[in-house]
Amino acid sequence: MKRNAFKAYDIRGKVPEELNEEMAYRIGRAFVELLQAKKVAVGYDIRLSGPSLRDALVKGLTEAGCDVVDIGMCGTEQIYFATAHLKLDGGIMITASHNPQDYNGMKLVRAESRPISGDSGLKEIEEKVIAGDFAPVSKSAQTGTVTYANIMQDYIAHLLTYVDRAELKPVKVVVNAGNGAAGAVLDALEPHLPFTFVKVNHKPDGNFPNGVPNPLLVENREATAKVVRDTGADIGIAWDGDFDRCFLFDEQGDFIEGYYLVGFLAHAFLRRNPGAKIIYDPRLTWNTIELVEKAGGIPVLSKSGHAFIKERMRKEDAVYGGEMSAHHYFKDFSYCDSGMIPWLLVLAIMCREGRPLSELMRERVSCYPVSGEINSTVDDARAVLEKIEAKFAPGAIAVDKVDGLSIEYENWRFNLRMSNTEPVIRLNVESRCDVKLMAQKTEELLALIRG
Repeated sequence: MKRNAFKAYDIRGKVPEELNEEMAYRIGRAFVELLQAKKVAVGYDIRLSGPSLRDALVKGLTEAGCDVVDIGMCGTEQIYFATAHLKLDGGIMITASHNPQDYNGMKLVRAESRPISGDSGLKEIEEKVIAGDFAPVSKSAQTGTVTYANIMQDYIAHLLTYVDRAELKPVKVVVNAGNGAAGAVLDALEPHLPFTFVKVNHKPDGNFPNGVPNPLLVENREATAKVVRDTGADIGIAWDGDFDRCFLFDEQGDFIEGYYLVGFLAHAFLRRNPGAKIIYDPRLTWNTIELVEKAGGIPVLSKSGHAFIKERMRKEDAVYGGEMSAHHYFKDFSYCDSGMIPWLLVLAIMCREGRPLSELMRERVSCYPVSGEINSTVDDARAVLEKIEAKFAPGAIAVDKVDGLSIEYENWRFNLRMSNTEPVIRLNVESRCDVKLMAQKTEELLALIRG
């Protein structure tokens, strides 16, 4: 039994070498022992290994005496919704999100859809799984039951609470599910909205006939952008496999960096929640801080990563939190991330304002140009961080280590952080209204990182 699949925030690995049915069974047993769970939601995305892993996981859960609510093929946020909505003791989503076809994994939550990660139970589950030291299943013990639940209607009803449908207009929307699990939700939403959906790669297919559903990859973006241009659509939207993230394209087919959406959505929430707190991550910050403060809100910095963001949101009672990586979190969605709520909010704003997305975004993009996240493979990430700090910290206005290394000057800033799972260091640079300065500093930093 290998440990490779256990990551900082979830379980993810190659099937069957790193994740297989025996491990899934043990995860079920360990989950119940750790949480003393009585009733748990289980679902899986479109990957071909999903049903067999589900069966093994359910066997482990039920043999440990836990009842299972099986919601079938779904997206990660539907497990979050089911766990909280049905008041269950936990939930397990079988997914590897945007990883290659031969991967699968699991995302685990406890009651109220609170995340289970490395510092909140996942390490304990890992140790139990590796040891495999579970009490023998007694013939006299009560085996858990399995019930099948269709939560789609309640889930759709909740999504629609985020918009005023009376304000919506008949705009044309390109939707690219990437052959992932988003298609069924779009079909269920469609009758309730005045939009015309142009559907791309819509059918769920774990063979990934059109490539891995990861719109963050530049080479994958044209599949959505081209259809936007060819059909004259007002907006394009693409999702990853388990649709906990959505990615937007304006009416010209241009990709919108997730960073700008954080400030955009924060401003929208502050219209309805004056003075509320907004959580943001340290990779790119200036645009978000400015928009939140202008709208009378309180920006609150948090370490990147869903477990940290969710914990900080609960602590601060924040109404919304966003990461530049396209994870958006909502208080009314159990502080969880959703890939469906953001685009509904953006379209509602477009309809209300009567302005195209490119126009709504143009000013912010020009005010705070960014490098985009640039990954570099390095031998010693800590040594690189020390070298960069020694070079750039002297003379800086601020040096922050909430998450990696953030250094700020008057007209530009950057964040450099190590990956949790690979020998990679991630760089983000932004400037104040100066594309040339941003590009120059990005090149300077990369030369030092890779030199």
